[in-house]
Order: sequence, then structure tokens, then C-alpha cells
Amino acid sequence: MDIILCHTTADFDTLGAAVGLTRLSPGSRIVLTGGSHPGVRQFLALHRDEYPLIERRSVNPDRIRSVTVVDTQQRDRLGKAAEWLDLPVPISVWDHHPHTQCDIRATETHIEALGATTTVIVEQLRLGLDPHPNGPVLNVAEATVMALGIHVDTGSLTFDHTTPRDAIALAWLMEQGASLSVIAEYIEPGLSPRLQDLLTTALDTLHTEKIQGHPVSTVLLETPEYIAGLSSVAAQIMEITDTEALLLGNRYPIKGSNEHRLVVIGRSRISGTNLQTLLNPWGGGGHPRASSVSLRLTDPRVTFQEILEEFKKQIPHQPVARELMSSPVRTIRPETTIHEAQRILLRYGHSGLSVVNEAGTLVGVICRRDLDIALHHGLGHAPVKGYMSSNVRTIAPDTPLPEIEDLMVTFDIGRLPVLFEGSLQGIVTRTDVLRQLHQDSGIGSKSNLTTGSPPYCPLPREVASLLSSRLALQLVTLLNRAAHLAEERGWHLYLVGGAVRDILWAIYHQEGSSGFRSPGEQEGLKEGDRAPLLLTDIDLVVDGFDSRADDAAGVELAEQLQKLYPTARLDIHGQFQTAALLWHKDPELDSLWVDIATARTEFYPYPAANPEVEASSIRQDLYRRDFTLNALAVRLTGPNRRGEILDFFGGWLDLQAGQIRVLHANSFIEDPTRIYRAVRFAVRLGFEIEAQTQGYIRLAMESGVYLRSPELTRRVPALETRLKNELKYILQAPYWQRALQLLDSFDALRCIHPSLKLDRDLWQQLRSVDRWIRQIQGTVKGAESPLKTLPESWQIRLELLIAHLEPQWRGEVAQNLQMSSDSIERLKQLATAAIAIMPVRETSRPSEVVRLLSPYDRTLLMAIAVMSPKALRRRIWQYIHHWMNVKPLLNGNDLKALGYQPGPQFKTILDRLLAATLDGEIQNRTDAEAYLGQYFPRDSIQQP
Repeated sequence: MDIILCHTTADFDTLGAAVGLTRLSPGSRIVLTGGSHPGVRQFLALHRDEYPLIERRSVNPDRIRSVTVVDTQQRDRLGKAAEWLDLPVPISVWDHHPHTQCDIRATETHIEALGATTTVIVEQLRLGLDPHPNGPVLNVAEATVMALGIHVDTGSLTFDHTTPRDAIALAWLMEQGASLSVIAEYIEPGLSPRLQDLLTTALDTLHTEKIQGHPVSTVLLETPEYIAGLSSVAAQIMEITDTEALLLGNRYPIKGSNEHRLVVIGRSRISGTNLQTLLNPWGGGGHPRASSVSLRLTDPRVTFQEILEEFKKQIPHQPVARELMSSPVRTIRPETTIHEAQRILLRYGHSGLSVVNEAGTLVGVICRRDLDIALHHGLGHAPVKGYMSSNVRTIAPDTPLPEIEDLMVTFDIGRLPVLFEGSLQGIVTRTDVLRQLHQDSGIGSKSNLTTGSPPYCPLPREVASLLSSRLALQLVTLLNRAAHLAEERGWHLYLVGGAVRDILWAIYHQEGSSGFRSPGEQEGLKEGDRAPLLLTDIDLVVDGFDSRADDAAGVELAEQLQKLYPTARLDIHGQFQTAALLWHKDPELDSLWVDIATARTEFYPYPAANPEVEASSIRQDLYRRDFTLNALAVRLTGPNRRGEILDFFGGWLDLQAGQIRVLHANSFIEDPTRIYRAVRFAVRLGFEIEAQTQGYIRLAMESGVYLRSPELTRRVPALETRLKNELKYILQAPYWQRALQLLDSFDALRCIHPSLKLDRDLWQQLRSVDRWIRQIQGTVKGAESPLKTLPESWQIRLELLIAHLEPQWRGEVAQNLQMSSDSIERLKQLATAAIAIMPVRETSRPSEVVRLLSPYDRTLLMAIAVMSPKALRRRIWQYIHHWMNVKPLLNGNDLKALGYQPGPQFKTILDRLLAATLDGEIQNRTDAEAYLGQYFPRDSIQQP
């Protein structure tokens, strides 16, 4: 006998999944191990005969061949039937709660993160696993109860944990003939008279309080016995009240005992809360938005209050205006002309401006639409005071997000100035609100219903414990100390950029795409499984969020942090409001670079210029960055928000999708080196550059952004040191060849010079010089070897790129890139040197080769070699590998020992000895002394 077990509180999903399994395993029998929901009980009263149901007591355990458990992974939810799990038979488990701890000894599991267990079964039926000869065709009764299972467990496809696969499964069941009239009857069951009375009592005694701006309701009902169907009462309360979360408790005495039973039913619409996680420690289960637990207690009221307090802790902090606003505010005077106001909007990308008088008091607001209309009527010379809105609605720094949202919707306002004691502190725009709402709804959500994309952010909103488990302890200590210093000054501190990207990427790869372990689950990992990261480059951003922090906040924090780490070197860059702490081979932190900056916005006065920066908010600081995956941040301060992820631009989604996406359409025009960064990240991480981002790159190159301005006074820093630094990162990496090919596909090498192209000759030269570098490095022996003086490999490759240009451009390009004086000199003399050494091809004497080549730098000779015909290349190779290292068999001391008096003639003698050695005329010291006696007898040498 093959048995399918439903749990003791069978709902429609349990029953529907079990019915579906009888089609996958013909002849199986369904056992309801205990009670069932009222709706299921009413349904079976009419339809029991349609399904292969049997009583538990009618099962002979000795005849059981297999056991299948549906919609649970816990033994204690199977009642007495759990004894059958100890039989020596195959056991399979089908469920849709992947994060639940399974305590059943299963030989086979089918657990998927779906809205309903029934969906898992339907997908197997649709794959054709049903043995029916004509495919998986269900009868109406089977299709109906399975459809009921999906409807009830997904709230008719409205619950947060619903997936596109649930909708597809439900549609297929409708095709199989599921009865919509029966479904409608049981998904909206009417309350029995007793439940109606309890609903009235619950509404009369309902207690509601606002937690972080969300109405949360609780009610504890006292009944003489167990009442079935209280989940329907909870649903009705949620439907007819404005509450966003409900904890409904039912306390009743246990007969023959001094204890009571407490049943808690939870419902929540608050983003960031998880009732399943809340009730799991008490042995409960369910879903993030709907869960329940049944407890045996002596004092249910205390436990009910404990559950409520734990739920309150789950509710995310509600952002207030000071955390949403942009600061400082861009302001103008009432006398400012329409033209000037429009220019300011264009420069900073704002949609409106605040107008203040000479005392700094807010007197009005003007938006882009008003400016556009005035300009359309030719009134660009008029002052803005005639067109601004004077009736300005304002908010305080502690105004919560819901109130801000209500004001914007009610009065159709796109921006709200933030005032504190009459002073303008910041401004909250509609975009700020939408970004926050997008982030709150995205983090923790399951999937994109349209595309079926992976979860937006399966990490919990607060990931402090996850990050701490991945970072080396000494880095965690450093970050905590920096956060404490910031909090003492009333500032917020954020870990931003590449460090966040790399940490999340490491976590994602270690845990796998199926999800992330919670901090509790991590405790079971072996120490070696966590592989702490010791980052070498960390970016921190200070956000003062109001006037308490000036432009030098980042510098001040760095100075204070150095007092705790006196061995660190402090560098301050006032122009960009940044400071850096550097450790070199520190016993704890090794080599570490920590940049600390004040949150800032930036503006590029012209393409490829250095940006002009101004203090701003963390949101604007992230918005100014290059790519979405570098615009991630983690908050390090605040007791309620420490460890919170900031992801305003979908960086986490792009990180999972493995794509590089730029934040702004003009990003590559403002800074062409971002093209090189995009390519570097793509090749290094194995990502694709997103299609639209590729389009922006090509548009930037077609615009001629790489052309230097004809104005002699206008520098283009992006095409100077910044470009050289990006080239260094690329050319010193193991993936440099792929990166160069990708850059060339975008015509981006023209940023170095408009004529530069990775043609066949240049590609062969680069590969040849790379072989030379590897072979030379492989033969270097001894610290004193002259080959030790070769430049770094990236520098040799860069010089070869520049050497591919026409001779007249080489020195100028090298100077523009601010390369070393040695590099510039080599590139300038490359053409003349190549001509001067041409006779090397014609000579067969090694000494003549050495004479012609020895005046030149080895790096220069390598460049000439890979650009030359084979004969010359072979001679240079022999020189570098063999002949340049040959020494005379005798030295000055030897000459003195032989009776020669030191003098200018020593150089002539030694040069002749070297030439004879190179040409093979002398082989050893005896030959050398004989050579001296023949060509330089002592009595013929003029003594000094």
C-alpha cells in the first residue's frame, strides 16, 4: 500500500497536492492524519467519495510500501501517523517552504519556493509524468480541489510569495475543467453564527497602535474550547479595518490540566515583516504574510505579548524627511532671471528650485514647467519672482514618509522643502519618495511576475550579521569604530561601491542562486566554509543629512580614526572633500586603503573634465556613480538601521543577472574613462555590458568625446592621468587581451589617440612582446641581473600601444597620459633608434651586434624587435638573452695582477677582450691571457 499523508490541520493546498499525487502514483491512498480546516471539512462532506481517502485506523502498517508527506516537513504535524515514518520504506516529501527545517528521514524531496505545494505537483503532471496513456488529463473533481489549493494558499494569486509558476499551474487546471462556481463557494466561505459572534467580540476588543507609521492590531479571544475557522475571522478583520498587521490569539483551557492552549494567527501586509520567521521559534509555520502556531502554556497572555514584541522588532524603520531629503538645497534669489534659473536646473539636473530672500528665508518654489513656459513666451530676462509659487507647503526633518506621500498626492506637489526653526535644511522630491517606496517593496520580494526574473534582493533588509560573517574580524572592528565616531557627531556612515559589490557577490556565489543562509543557519557552517574576505580597498561616505556636517566631515572622521590607528598614513584631498588612510604590511590589516568622503554631488563643466563637487546627501552621492553595481551601499550607523542595504538603481538585480549597466545616458561623455571601467568590470567579473549601455558607449565615441579641445587652456583630465590609471588596471590584469579586444570593438582605443586601432599588426606585436616578457622573466636569476630593471609589464604593453602611432604623435600622447620621463624618452627616440640599428641585420659578428645595440634601453629594443622583420628580431633576441650578459673573462683586478698599470687603456683592453669573447676567439682565462700577450704586451703599453 502506498500512503499519502496530509498534516493534522489539512487545508485545501494539502488536500489538492495529495489528490494530484494520486495521479503521479496510481493506487495511492490519502490519509488525513487529524483535523482539517472548516472549509475543507465542508467540502469533503459533499465530495469525499471523489477521492481515494481512507481512515488512519484502517491502515495496516505491515502492508505499507511507501510513504509520501505533503505540505509539511515536520513529524509532529502528522499526529500518530508519524510512527509510519520509522518503517523501512521509501519516504518522499513534497512542500513549498524551502527554508523550513526538515526533521523527516526522506529518501526523496521535492521542495520548491512556490506559492502552493499543489503547484509543484501540477508541474510534474504537465511534464507528462502521469502514466495515463493520453497524458495528464484530470477529471473535474481532481482539477477543482487542486485549483482550490492554489487559490487559497496564494490568496487567488495576490500573496507576496506567489510566483508566475503558480499562475501557470492554475491556468492549466482551469483547462482541465476546474469548477469556478465550486471554487468561488469555498474561497469565500461565510462565517458560521459562532464565528460571527467571535468577529463581533474581536472588533469590540481590538487594540490598534501605530508602529513605525503602520497600524498593528492585536486581540486575544477567550473561549471555553477550541474554535475551528478563526483564520476566516482574521481575514475578515483585515478586510474591514485599516490595520496592516494582525495577531489574533485564542486562549482556551485544556481539559484535566491547569494549562491552556494558545492559538495565534498572524496576518501582515507590512513590507519587511515575516510571520513565518516570527513563529518558527515557537514551533509555528506558514508563510511570511500568513502564519499560525499552537502552544500549550500556563500563562498564554505573557507569551502572546512576547510574540507581539518580537513582531514589532521586525517592522522596518519608517524613513523621515531628514533621511530622504537632498541637502544642501540649490537656491536662487527672487531677482534671478528665468534664463539663469534654467541654466542652474540644467547644470544640476533638478526639476525645480527653492527661492530664498537675502536673509535665507524660503519665499517660493519654481519648477521646470514654469520656466519652460516663461521661456516659450520670450521672458527669459524676467525675474523668477513673477512666476514662482509663493504658497509653499513645507515639512519638518522628522516628518515620516507616509505623511510626505499623503501631502504630495493630496496637493499634487513634486517637492517639499524641509524647514527646521525657519531654516531651509533640505528638500524631498517625488523621486526621493518613489525610490524609497521602490526599495522598500523590492527588498525581500520574491520575483518579477512579468519576466520571471530572480528575486530583486533575497538578502534581508538588514544584512549586518551576514556581512560580519564574511569580513575578516579586524575589518569589522575598523568599520564599527568608524561608525561609532560618526554617530558621536550625529552623522550617518555608509560602506559604498566596490567593497559592497564584492562582498555581496562573494555571498551570492558561496550560498548559490537558490538563496542565502540566515545568521542562525550560518552557525552550522564549518569555519572554513565562510572564507572571510580581507578587502584591500574600502570606500566610506559620511552623510551629515543637515547642517551638522560641513564639507570637511569626511576629513574630520579620517583624522579621528587615525588617532585610533596611529600607524596609518593620512592623505587629505581637499579639492574633492576626501581623505584616505593607508596601511602598508600592517600585522593586522596588511595593506589596506580606506577612502573617507563627504557625501557629494558633482558636475562636469565640459566633457572629460574633472568634476566640480559639492556636499550633498548619500542618495545623490550614489546617483553620481558610474554603474548600478557600484551604486550599492550598506549603512553602518543607527541602532535601528545598521546593516541596511541601499540600492536605488537595481544594482543587486544587475549583479545577479551578470550585467554592467550605466546610471546616466551622458555618463560616458562626461567621463570617457568609464568606458574602460565598464570593460574592465565586464571582463574581470565575466559579465555582459547591458545593451543600452553599449549604445551609450558607441554614442559617446561617435560624438568625438575623445578629441581634445582646441582651446589650449582647457585640459581634459579624463584623457590624462585617469585614462592612464584605467589602462594600468587593464594591462596588468591576466585578462588584458580580452579587455583590449572589447575596447577596440567599441572604438574606445581612440581615447588614447584618434588613429589608434587594434589591427592585426598591433595585436601580433602585443602578443609577441607578452611572450618576450614571460620568457625573460623566466630566465632572470640573481637580484643583480640587469633584466630586473625592466619596467612593469603593463607599462611595456602601454608603450607598445603608443608605439603603433605615427612617430610624430608618440611623445605627445605619452606626455598627455603623464607617463614617466623614461617612457616618454623611449617613445620619442623609437623611430630614430629603429633606423640606427638596421645594420645589425647584416652583421654576423656578435660583438658588432652588442656595439650597435648596447646604447639603447632594453625595453626600447623589445618594442623595435616585435615591430621588425624576423632577422632583426632574432638578433635583438640573442642580444637580450645572451650577449648583453656576457662579461670579459678578465677584469681590472686581473690586469693589475698581471702587471698592467691602471689607466685609460684598461677600457680599450677590456672592450677588446669582451669582443673576442663574444666572437668566440677566446674561450677561457688561458686564452684571454694569451690574447693579451699577443695584442697588448706589457712592454708595449704606455705607462702613466
